[in-house]
Amino acid sequence: MKKKLFQTISIVLAFSLINSPLFACTGITLKSQDGGIIVARTVEWALSDAQHNKILVVPRNKNFTGQTPEGFNGKKWKGKYGFVTLTAYGQNYGPDGLNEEGLYVGVYYLPDFAEYSDYDPTKAEKSMSVGDLMQWMLSSFKTVEDVIANLDKIIVVDVKNEKFGGADLPFHFKIADAKGNSKIIEIVNNGEVKIYDPYLGVITNSPTYDWHITNQRNYLRLSNIPNTPIEFEPYNLKPLGGGSGLIGLPGDFTPPSRFVRAAAFTATCRPLKNSIDAVFESFRILDNFNIPLGAQIPKDHIPKGISSATQITTSSDLKNKVFYFHTMWNRQIRKIDLKSIDFNTVKEQILDDDAFKTNNIKDITPN
Repeated sequence: MKKKLFQTISIVLAFSLINSPLFACTGITLKSQDGGIIVARTVEWALSDAQHNKILVVPRNKNFTGQTPEGFNGKKWKGKYGFVTLTAYGQNYGPDGLNEEGLYVGVYYLPDFAEYSDYDPTKAEKSMSVGDLMQWMLSSFKTVEDVIANLDKIIVVDVKNEKFGGADLPFHFKIADAKGNSKIIEIVNNGEVKIYDPYLGVITNSPTYDWHITNQRNYLRLSNIPNTPIEFEPYNLKPLGGGSGLIGLPGDFTPPSRFVRAAAFTATCRPLKNSIDAVFESFRILDNFNIPLGAQIPKDHIPKGISSATQITTSSDLKNKVFYFHTMWNRQIRKIDLKSIDFNTVKEQILDDDAFKTNNIKDITPN
């Protein structure tokens, strides 16, 4: 009976995984003692190689036109600020971006909950796609306060983009600035905009953000303090090792479990002296969220062309305007210093440091 039940569960699980490609991302925020603000995240996209490792550099004063279901007839604007952004499938937007003023915009998957406005042709001049929304924020504003104050001036509509790996584009956003301000933006219920204060700077995926906050109430006793030994004559029971206060911390890769785990690691983070210390700590924490392909996808349905579900991990230093990252192809941390870019003269271009798609190994074997 147990064997049949296990087989049934396995079949149902495999079917759900085959029909639900893995789009799982985890975001955190760390602060250093010198006033540094570090916003970091993983990008999981186990559909195919989305080319998230290719980074677009966008100059100041670029002219943009928003996309609607009718084409490129949406909101027009001229960008004030230059920025860098991850890409996806050759599109000019992706999961993560940082502008020259230190404004960060992160895009996270929100399937079954994100719902944009129905397109009204009479309001085309205010309309844009969800990808345009990311570019509009990065190119137009330098603070979270400015973004929130202007959200009522645009309408995000559903635009099918077959070039985006064939996937739907239900997203929510985490934005942050160099002052330490941050918000979560969700568009639900046919265009209703909801704004939340991030809980410890953490974000994952579905359900909506308010659900995750409620779910945190199930984990109030988690602690980095070891459990106290208990004596039952003639036994004296002690914890078996370090970390006993976090027994019950969920270890699976679902969005609710990753949210709880990311919040726990953020809350217990050691003191961080400066920004670069926080950058490296963000990568250490996010190593706990790397998802091997085989962990969530049956062997006979693993997509070709990628070596990991976690295609890229980024860490943005908002105070110093530096964008750090490593990828599934190369675990070496690389950086783009936005302060060193003249966004008035730089040409729009793609940076691809993974052309050979080879992880380097340094041989230090003694002779």
